[in-house]
Amino acid sequence: MKIRVIWVGKTKEQFILEGINKFLRLLKPFAGVSITEVKEEKGRPVEEMLEKEGERILKLQLPYVLLDEKGKNLSSPEFARFLEGRGASVNFVLGGAYGVSDRVKERSAATLALSKMTFTHEMARLFLLEQVYRAFTIMQDRGYHH
Repeated sequence: MKIRVIWVGKTKEQFILEGINKFLRLLKPFAGVSITEVKEEKGRPVEEMLEKEGERILKLQLPYVLLDEKGKNLSSPEFARFLEGRGASVNFVLGGAYGVSDRVKERSAATLALSKMTFTHEMARLFLLEQVYRAFTIMQDRGYHH
């Protein structure tokens, strides 16, 4: 399976970057995972920043699953089944500190939430990759998920 994760901005927190790299290594036997960083906007009104970042996401012209706090909550086994049903590839989009524009929300193939709780956009990156790894261990009946 090929997985592409598209997110806004660079990961600045070193401990999060280390966790991301750990899960990217763990995922290698299961899937080809690539990260696309979309340039983050700064210093403008929020709506204007969201529109600019959204244009960059939509310019990629890819079908995608959006991660958003208002999305559908799935258990880890449900997420594993969701991934299995996506076919040979899946693209995930995570917004920046203020989320994503309405246009990005409207064009998503599906919208999922990582939790009912709110996380920083950088932590959401790490949590998504951990859940993708967990999903593959569930699909292959490995001992990571208890």
